[in-house]
Amino acid sequence: MKSVYVSEIEVGKEITDFFMAKKAQIKTGSNGKEYFDVELCDRTGSASGKKWDVDPQESNNLANIKDGEILKIRAMVNEWQGAKQLKISRIRRANPEADGLDMTDFVKAAPEKPEDMYAYILGVAENLGDPDYRKLCVRVLTDNREKLMYYPAAAKNHHAEFAGLLFHMKRMLMTGRRICEVYTDLDIDLVSCGVIVHDMEKLNEIESNEYGMSPGYSMEGTLLGHIVMGAKYIEKLGTEIGMPEEKKIMVEHMVVSHHYEPEYGSPKRPMFPEAEVLHYCDILDARLFDMFEALGSAEPGGFSEKVWTLDNRRVYKPTFSKDSTEDGGPESYPDPEDE
Repeated sequence: MKSVYVSEIEVGKEITDFFMAKKAQIKTGSNGKEYFDVELCDRTGSASGKKWDVDPQESNNLANIKDGEILKIRAMVNEWQGAKQLKISRIRRANPEADGLDMTDFVKAAPEKPEDMYAYILGVAENLGDPDYRKLCVRVLTDNREKLMYYPAAAKNHHAEFAGLLFHMKRMLMTGRRICEVYTDLDIDLVSCGVIVHDMEKLNEIESNEYGMSPGYSMEGTLLGHIVMGAKYIEKLGTEIGMPEEKKIMVEHMVVSHHYEPEYGSPKRPMFPEAEVLHYCDILDARLFDMFEALGSAEPGGFSEKVWTLDNRRVYKPTFSKDSTEDGGPESYPDPEDE
């Protein structure tokens, strides 16, 4: 059974436990010797792992480790360039059943069931008053249901987790519709439509396994990105369902402008109110996700580590934070086992 999580490991401690492998590969160091480089993950986060100076036979075995495999490792926790790094001394493949493992310990996942989030979003789509936006959204959601059940919203950074894209969409949809209750001149159907379709091509931009773990980007995703891919998708699908040209172009504009700045991939900034709302719903959800993630490892009355996606800001956790608790971490870690 798993007992030590990434969020709990401390520099200077030796640990023995199970972790999920991601981006595992054999590399050659500056000394000409091969070493094993792997990102070790569980539901609380990830850390870099290195096994130095592997011999040829071990190299062949380690080279066959795939993303999503569970490994049992013994390692010393060091620090490298401000981040925790596990110096691995022993490693073996786990047998989840024989080792008594629960896969939910290893997969970072959205806090709600995919089926429930999908049902909410589809319910909003099916009840849009505008028949064109309704038809487009229902078609997009039903065509992509299978992938939506597990896909992350990013290869890394915000919502890079199992069903993260659905979670991102749902919270944006809830926020956008509430904003429309305040700013009543907004077209709530257009805001809702923009939220539902704006990131849909991340399903083809990003590569992912069934656990929502991404090794990176597809060829098309690398060369075009989900914004260009999304505009192409809406153009094709909108024409197919007979969507009026003006509405189709406005939805395409929401897709291409939702990152706001050219350096972030948007060739146009928002040019009507609903597009502006979409951008701020997107950036709000992304930033709050990163802030709450950072606070998870911060002590009450202290600051998180610098968060790159927040311009290297450190996030403060007050002593009266609702999730502040007494130190619940283990006083010590299990003794290394003899394999």
